[in-house]
Amino acid sequence: MEDWLYILNPNKDTLDGEQSDKETVRRLAEKEPKLDLWLSRRNRMNPGDRLWFFFSQPESTVAAVAEIDEEPQEDPHDPDFPYRVGVTLLPKATDALYRNPVGRDDLELGQVRSVQKVKPGALAVLLARAGL
Repeated sequence: MEDWLYILNPNKDTLDGEQSDKETVRRLAEKEPKLDLWLSRRNRMNPGDRLWFFFSQPESTVAAVAEIDEEPQEDPHDPDFPYRVGVTLLPKATDALYRNPVGRDDLELGQVRSVQKVKPGALAVLLARAGL
């Protein structure tokens, strides 16, 4: 199992046409937890891997988590984001992270890319805050 950070900028990114802020993702976790997300490259994600949502604005924090349902698939209709991946938000863990998010300092982040692996030192903090 791998753990991935998925970077969202609520001022630029949308989820099915809605703003991609912490409140929207928390609501989706309860009401519509299945998401189809874009990827700029394939990444080696596998079913069962976790995807931690890092919100870059207004505070840089992880405040949601999902499980990857399937390997990324090609999307030939979108040259900017040629891959898609299906995930399911984890409602209880997302709620716990929403109430007690993990800040950038605990994530050991250098340069922030759209998707990257979670550093080993940060994983323990993420799991504890999410109650996993």
